[in-house]
Amino acid sequence: MMIHERSFLHTLRRLAHAIGFLLLVPGAAVAQDYTPSFRPETLKGPPVGAPNEVLVLGTPHLSEFTEAPPLAPLLDRLAAWRPAVIATENLSGLQCDNLRRYPSRYAETVKTYCGDPGPAGRATGLDVPAANAEAERLLAAWPVAPSAAQRRHLAAVFLAAGEPGSALVQWLRLAPAEHRAGDSLDDELVALLTKAMVRRNETNLVAAVLAARLGLERLWSVDDHSADTPDSEDAAELKAANDAIMHAWDNPASHQREAEGTALSKNVAQPDGLLQLYRAYNAPGAAALAYKSDFGAALVEPSPQHFGRQYVGYWETRNLRMVSNIRDVLARHPGTRLLAIVGASHKGYYEAYLNQMHDVRLVDALAVLR
Repeated sequence: MMIHERSFLHTLRRLAHAIGFLLLVPGAAVAQDYTPSFRPETLKGPPVGAPNEVLVLGTPHLSEFTEAPPLAPLLDRLAAWRPAVIATENLSGLQCDNLRRYPSRYAETVKTYCGDPGPAGRATGLDVPAANAEAERLLAAWPVAPSAAQRRHLAAVFLAAGEPGSALVQWLRLAPAEHRAGDSLDDELVALLTKAMVRRNETNLVAAVLAARLGLERLWSVDDHSADTPDSEDAAELKAANDAIMHAWDNPASHQREAEGTALSKNVAQPDGLLQLYRAYNAPGAAALAYKSDFGAALVEPSPQHFGRQYVGYWETRNLRMVSNIRDVLARHPGTRLLAIVGASHKGYYEAYLNQMHDVRLVDALAVLR
């Protein structure tokens, strides 16, 4: 039987249209199996010049220890790697300034994660944006051998900028005899910096000390809490969410992780004890265990409100934005060596997202911590 050409072409067009429609239907088999062909992690550059090297150091939060463990072995190994840039798990002064403008959403976030730049602002006459701009201006023309007065002034500017970690770097680079008021630092700010020298956290005791030892002028605050939302005002909903997440976290992987962490923490004061802890936190299987115990478990918790999926969405958003802040820093300094110090649960996400960047090469933390 003969088929008329026009009729045949019309039928083909209708079939093609139908197939195209099916490809757009949510849940269609083809859509479910789709994998993008463009893989940024396979297209590493740059064609000329040194790559950006990034070492992600997963860390415990030192505030959880009753006293600061002996950090010299860790600092020695990190110093030997010689990072040129150090990124920390702190909110930048500029983000805190932004969050303060939206108190109905971020009041608790600001209270928890943002220090008060007001005293330094009054001492310098600079608000947070102006202080950040002034810090950038000063560093752009920073002398090879700055005076003590210049360092004190820059410390004050960093405090006004909402960057206390960088202020501490300047303070640590001063001779002890120069730890005094003057050059925009008043007695209140001097007391703040003096307390910061012994405050038990990884920014003050690791990142700032390491930066000063290596002759760096600042730290980079790359944490992000812009995905935070206030707790529900409905007590029943808040309890349901808390119960759902806590139930998800009650699993064998969590118990294993807690037991291993407790055992390692007991030995941090022993020779090589702290290094053993850091090696365990940065071992190849640590990220998978963290996922199984926490985010993977939350992802499949069965509450009809999808509390676990909301939590995982927040967590992924936060890590993506943290990594984008790191990528922004690297773009300013192509071919640099960057150390990112971050809570151990972030490490797997940091490395997975950073590895997608064309101009980033990851460094094995265990090779540095040997």
